[in-house]
Amino acid sequence: MNNTKKRKKLVVLSGAGISAESGIRTFRDMGGLWEEYDVMEVASIDGWHKNPELVIDFYNQRRSQLADCEPNAGHTILAELEEFFDVHILTQNVDDLHERAGSSNILHIHGELTKVRSTGDEQYILDIGYRTIRYGDVCAKGFQLRPHIVWFGEPVPAMNKAIQIAQTADLFVVVGTSLNVYPAAGLVQYAPAHCPVYVIDPNTVEVQRENLTLIQEPASKGMESLKTLLLEK
Repeated sequence: MNNTKKRKKLVVLSGAGISAESGIRTFRDMGGLWEEYDVMEVASIDGWHKNPELVIDFYNQRRSQLADCEPNAGHTILAELEEFFDVHILTQNVDDLHERAGSSNILHIHGELTKVRSTGDEQYILDIGYRTIRYGDVCAKGFQLRPHIVWFGEPVPAMNKAIQIAQTADLFVVVGTSLNVYPAAGLVQYAPAHCPVYVIDPNTVEVQRENLTLIQEPASKGMESLKTLLLEK
């Protein structure tokens, strides 16, 4: 007889707040602007069609910034929790800080900054790390390479898989997101009715759920409080 106790599935929805503590600036920090450009100029499919050189430059700069950032306590605590739980991270972030902190199961809902893909073949994806690309860089089939990011105005292919993971949660954690960016913000509603939900945010978050615990602290400090709470239980 196997007496090994099955570990509970801890599903985490993470957002920009957890990476902001590592020095990664968000559009909200910048008032919705990058230099003099609106978010829609550099993070939408229309912006790409209008000025691909600008969009490429924007993501080259973000990649360069990421290379100088390090995971913080919020990221490392999530990695440490894998010793006790079956942890699955659904992240709205495009950085690689969860990976660098040591987490194993990460689904990037909005794409990955360290990757590019072909504009003519969505399955052609390259990991370029923190290197830059230029307008005119093409894939083997001759199509321009673009950031492997889900922009405003594009479908979110990872959502179906994210929903499936959320539906199988034993515990659900929201950290670093105000739950205002859809469709990802709706994932918490797919957690089973019996599933305890923990929301880590320094502000009051409007979530209509029973069995909800709000931890009103910044991401790193909130993750420390959450770890203590979960392990006590």
